[in-house]
Amino acid sequence: MDFTFLQVLWYFLIFLLIAGYFILDGFDLGIGILAPFVAKNEHEMEIARRAIGPVWDGNEVWLLTAGGALFAAFAPAYATTFSGFYLAIMLVLFGLILRVVGLEFAHRDPAWLKVWNVLFFVGSLFPALLTGVAVGNIYAGIPMDAAGNYIGVPLLGLVTPFTLLCGLLGLAMMLAAGACWLALKAPMGSDLRKRSVSIRRPLQIAACVLFVLVSVYGHFVIQPAMDPALGVLRWVFVLLFVAALVGSLVLAARDEADLPVFVLQSAAAFALVFLLATSMFPNLVVASADSIGPALTIANSVAADSTLFWMTLITCVGVPLVLAYHVVTYRLFAGRVTDEDLEGGY
Repeated sequence: MDFTFLQVLWYFLIFLLIAGYFILDGFDLGIGILAPFVAKNEHEMEIARRAIGPVWDGNEVWLLTAGGALFAAFAPAYATTFSGFYLAIMLVLFGLILRVVGLEFAHRDPAWLKVWNVLFFVGSLFPALLTGVAVGNIYAGIPMDAAGNYIGVPLLGLVTPFTLLCGLLGLAMMLAAGACWLALKAPMGSDLRKRSVSIRRPLQIAACVLFVLVSVYGHFVIQPAMDPALGVLRWVFVLLFVAALVGSLVLAARDEADLPVFVLQSAAAFALVFLLATSMFPNLVVASADSIGPALTIANSVAADSTLFWMTLITCVGVPLVLAYHVVTYRLFAGRVTDEDLEGGY
């Protein structure tokens, strides 16, 4: 089936927004999970919080934008995923709220510091794990009725060996990104940086192993129908993912290579998302074998081209502003965290 340029553009723009969230808020969530294990005292814990304090809220914009774009461009897919995955999505949202509470109140109410640290950890773990589980479901397929409504078991019905592997892969990637970012932001020579450096390579290796397991399981058990025209692109993203992670592992041995290591880790995350996009095209939500209704694709879910046209114009104005905000913010708070940065909160 032929698709218009705008339809294909917005299909991949949705995944671009998801990649932006996976890269940017991924290291935030990773640090939240890692912090109790790599930060051995409150001073180091405060450094970990400060490493993401000035940027976490801007990073979450990509998730909100992706959800809004999905609603506007592919409303049926939005309706199916947000209603069928309702409990999982609520757990993700509650997790993000708890993370913010733990992050922001830690320096405002020290008497409850242990509680805030637990909330910071739990609120980071739930979104990091459940996001990958949700992605595994839309790729492997979910049971739907003729109207496109999810008819499986709520929440527990979404957990299968394959979706759990996808969740663990997403979690490993976020943990590796968190370790890379913390190594980049922690004071040079500090014990916190040394622990972050020591843990990032095992996490990246774990991500490689999980990627292989997910790929083998998906190819031989799930056996998805993939567009043959995108076969070359899929191999490009596979090679980019492997090359980026291997390059990151090689550079990790150098003491002054924290920034390149983080950039390569981010490139691997980008490649992983677009490998998913090219593997699913033109599907947005795959229908399982026991599904009554068909898969949700570009053809049966897309908005009118006039809607996509106005969305494109708005994007041409809005995205540069968001990118400019990120550039200014990251440049303003560039460099490693110092003791002076810890004064007065964030």
